[in-house]
Amino acid sequence: MTSDLGLPEVIAVVGPTAVGKTALAIELAQQRYAEIVSADSRQIYRSMDIGTAKPTPAEQAAAHHHLIDICDPDDPFSLATYQDLAYAAVNDIHDRGATALLVGGTGQYLAAVLEGWAIPRVEPQPALRAELEEQAAQEGAAALHARLAAVDPQAATQIAAENVRRVIRALEVYLVSGMPISAQQTRQAPPYRIRTLWLRRNRDELYARADARVDAMIAAGLAEEVGGLVERGYRWDLPAMSSLGYIQLRPYIEGQATLAQCVERLKFDTHNFIRRQGAWFRRLPELEPVDL
Repeated sequence: MTSDLGLPEVIAVVGPTAVGKTALAIELAQQRYAEIVSADSRQIYRSMDIGTAKPTPAEQAAAHHHLIDICDPDDPFSLATYQDLAYAAVNDIHDRGATALLVGGTGQYLAAVLEGWAIPRVEPQPALRAELEEQAAQEGAAALHARLAAVDPQAATQIAAENVRRVIRALEVYLVSGMPISAQQTRQAPPYRIRTLWLRRNRDELYARADARVDAMIAAGLAEEVGGLVERGYRWDLPAMSSLGYIQLRPYIEGQATLAQCVERLKFDTHNFIRRQGAWFRRLPELEPVDL
């Protein structure tokens, strides 16, 4: 489907955890000859199925999905890599005459594609990251954030001090390239006609759905999935293993807490994550709230 200007259409289906994005996206894909491009920063990982609420094999068979199970939990993967792969998938879908559905709840992934971010092409520097992580551990997150504010005050105002990973990335870009990350993050709208469907539910209903999903994940074997990843040598400091649904089970895996205690923590953290997600969705282009 194209607009009057001949631009191919991208329909983004966005919303918080447990709102019902997958079900609606599959329904849309079946109705209008469309394919789904995942915008989830954890569903990219193989062997992480339950905790990421990855579409089931049956759901993936019901609609063509892209950017799911594309790397291992310890593979480096950047926002720039995601953006390149997402644009390639969208263009491939359009070349075959179909509509692209960009579906997920990872705000940065969605914004990078829909707003056309120019992302700094600085490869991860493991040694430098380790040094910055050590500084944060020894001096505190606020000290690391102050270091960023000294070289890139604009980025510092946009990144919370407690978000150590993003602070480290901003410092990494500056220290490697010599340019502030804020000066490199320009935007140019991509050549698509964009519609963004922001799925919403009553907060109490959404929390209840999220809690029920956590219970279903536990029943489906989430603890065994997490334990299996640890047994295979995946470290807790990997971005994949620090994900919601995985890091909360670490005390149970290490024998320091009961499963019930970890489940309670996971539900609490999921509610908190849901509250934060909305800040990203409000900024996306061509936003159409959809109350479910």
